[in-house]
Parts: sequence; C-alpha cells; structure tokens
Amino acid sequence: MIDIDPADAPAPQKKRWYKQLYFWVLIAIVLGVLVGWLSPSTGEAMEPIGTTFITAMKMLICPIVFLTIVGGIASVADLKKVGMTGIKALTYFQIGTILAMITGLVAINLFRLGDGVNANPDTIEASDSAQKLITAGEEKQWWEFITHLVPDSVFGPFVEGDILQVIFLAVIFGVALNAVGQIGGPVLDAVNRLTAIVFKVLGYVMKLAPLGAFGAMAYAIGKYGVSTLTSLGSLILLFYVTSALFVFVVLGSVMAYLRLNIFHMLRYLKEELLLILGTSTAEPALPALMRKLEHAGVSKPTVGLVVPTGYSFNLDGAAIYLSLAALYIAQATNTDLSIGQQVGLLAVMLLTSKGAAGVAGGGFIALTATLSTLGTIPAIGIMLVFGIDKFMSECRALVNFIGNAVATLFVAKWNGEVDIDRARMVFAGKDVPPLQADPAEPTVEAGTAAADGKPALIGTVTGS
Repeated sequence: MIDIDPADAPAPQKKRWYKQLYFWVLIAIVLGVLVGWLSPSTGEAMEPIGTTFITAMKMLICPIVFLTIVGGIASVADLKKVGMTGIKALTYFQIGTILAMITGLVAINLFRLGDGVNANPDTIEASDSAQKLITAGEEKQWWEFITHLVPDSVFGPFVEGDILQVIFLAVIFGVALNAVGQIGGPVLDAVNRLTAIVFKVLGYVMKLAPLGAFGAMAYAIGKYGVSTLTSLGSLILLFYVTSALFVFVVLGSVMAYLRLNIFHMLRYLKEELLLILGTSTAEPALPALMRKLEHAGVSKPTVGLVVPTGYSFNLDGAAIYLSLAALYIAQATNTDLSIGQQVGLLAVMLLTSKGAAGVAGGGFIALTATLSTLGTIPAIGIMLVFGIDKFMSECRALVNFIGNAVATLFVAKWNGEVDIDRARMVFAGKDVPPLQADPAEPTVEAGTAAADGKPALIGTVTGS
C-alpha cells in the first residue's frame, strides 16, 4: 500500500449539524429526561443500556492509557524530560486542587445553606446502598493512594480497571523500553500498531454514545426523580454556580495566560462534554480528549502522561464538591468549625480525594473518608447529601474533565511542547493542516480524518 503525504490529502468535508455525534447525544439526553420524568419505571428499566455502554468504554480505557503512555515515553529521546513533566504536572494538580477546595469553602461559608437544618446525627439512618459506600470510606486510610499504586500482579489492574496502577505499570514499561534502545524497536512498533487497532475499536463503540447517554439519563431521572432535585435544590444550585465560576474565572485565567480562549476550547470539546453530562462519568471521554489535544498541537508524550494521571490526581470538580459538602454537613449538624479546623479539613481532603475518579461512588467514598479521618464532623451526616449525589456527579465529572484539558495545555506550555497558534486555530474551528506523522509510527492512510474536520479517532495503518 502506498503512503500518501498528508499535505497531498484532500481537505475533509465538514458534516452537517444533524449528522454530528454531539447533536444525537443531546437529543438522547433530552429523551432520557422525558422518559425518566413521564414514566419512572420505564426510565429505571433503561439502566442496562447506560451501564453496558459505560462498561464497553471502560473496557478500552486501561489498554488505551497503557499503550499511549508506553508509546509516548519510549519515543522520547530524553527520559529526564519525562520525569520533569511528571513533577510539573503533579505540582499543577496540587495547586489546582487547593484552589478548587478553597473555592468550595468560600462559597459554603458565604451562603451557609446548612444553617437551620438542625439534623441530629443520632437519628440519621443509612440505606443499604449508602451503607456500603460509607463502610468503604471509613475503611479507607489517607495513605492508601500511595501504597495502592503498586499492583499485586501485572494483569490485575487491567482486570479491575484501576487506572492508577495501569499508569504505574505503563511508566515502568515505557522507561524500560526506552532504555533498551534499538532492541525495543519492534516492540515499540507493535505498541503503535496496537494503539491504532484499539482506537479503531473505540470508534465503533462511540457510535453507540447516544444510546448510552439515553439509558443513563433515563435511569437517573426515573430512579431519583425530579423531586429529589427540588428537596436540596439550593445546595445543587450553589455547587453548579460555584463550579461554573471556578471554570470560567480560575481555569479561564489559566487559559488567558496561555493566550487561549476557554469558550473556544469548550466548543471544541462539546461532544465529550455532552457525553459526560449524559453518563455522569468522565472516563468515556478520556481517549477522545487525548486525541483532540494531540490534534490541537500538544505533544503526544505530554498528553499521554498528563491526561491519564490527571484523571486520578487532578479532580477539580471533586475537590469543590468535597469542601462544599463537608462544610454543609457540619453546618446542618450544628458542628462549629474554626478557620484552623477548616484548613485541617482541606489538608485531609488533599489526600483522601486522590484516586477517587476510578471508583464507583468515588466522590461519596472520599467524602466519608475525609469525615472519618478528621473525626470532628459526624460521618453519618453524609446521608444528608446522598440523595442528590447522583445529580452532583455530572457537574463533578464535567469540571474534572475541563480541568484536565487545561492542565495538559498548561504543562505542555511549561515544557515548550505545544503549538499555541495551532491550538488557537483548532479551538476556533478553523481548518489546520494535518499533523506530520512520526516516522517511528505507522503512517495513516489519507482520507481517514473525521468528516467534521477534527482528527479521526484512528486511521488505517499502512506500515512504515
């Protein structure tokens, strides 16, 4: 098969709006809300549709993370640069998390929505489903996220879907593959080709995104009902408004520093944002975020290392939720906390929040672990927010996702590994030339670019 120079490839035709994936995901979300509202029993019955799609996506997350990180690290000439990228990313993650938590603390201290609830911890009862999460949170130790990094076996993290452990294995394997030099060439070539195949499978699965969003949204509304939204509507509203302010003010300022427009970036990522809104989890959007950031001019090694790591260590939405919910429970149970105690609460949350993204009910477990570790606020008080946790999870996931996109751009700029001019053009929806293929990777056959002008999830491998 003859390779075609990307420069000679025909310009892709943009799809009409009614053929775009985001349009059908949006329609599916609206239909899901209507079905769950008008016929709750039917909405609850749609649960398998949503969970099956999410399961299919999670099936691919670990292989994609592993292959992308290994390929990125193995192809870097200077391993010290990889280490510095990791240090810079973790530094940014911690600063971002602290700012997010402070934002939540300030909001709940200003509006004090828990005052007047006068909940008695001795009379609060936990449901069976909540009790399992509470127990998991109470048994979680603050240092576990460190010791949990090392898996019991090589294949265990892939079976259990543990992204943190997959990242650990991928970094070690990628460094070793880089260190052996030419001997590892065939392995690196196989990694790149296998990456192409996995992304092709992902492309097939993504065609079912509207069904997944419909099932997940119909179940959420049918199970928990619109009445749940109104019972603690003020707390939900405060969380959403606080999160929006964090995105547009804090993250928007970071984007302005990079000379990029956050609104343009959000429009560029609209398909992923709608998918997260419908499924209440950011994991299905991880592979597409990596591909789109690469297309926007961020280097593959930086994307491969920062994005997956950020999914466990850069949880801006979860940070806002933890601080806001913890203080709401304290106010509702008449537990007075001094400024010093709130700072201590923040310090504990910095540790208990890590790794929560990859666990079912992770935000709820992290909240329980925080209250149990601190010992000042009654842990059973989390039942006061359990009913609305599902409706807050969408916002958590959206902010986590946006925060990771901004973090990757910032670290890439810090490293000098992003084409800001290209990113600005891509975010604005302007046509840009395809990226030149890495000679070390399989080339991509012309015509495989997405019809909407954005990068296809994968092309056809033609050999090297």
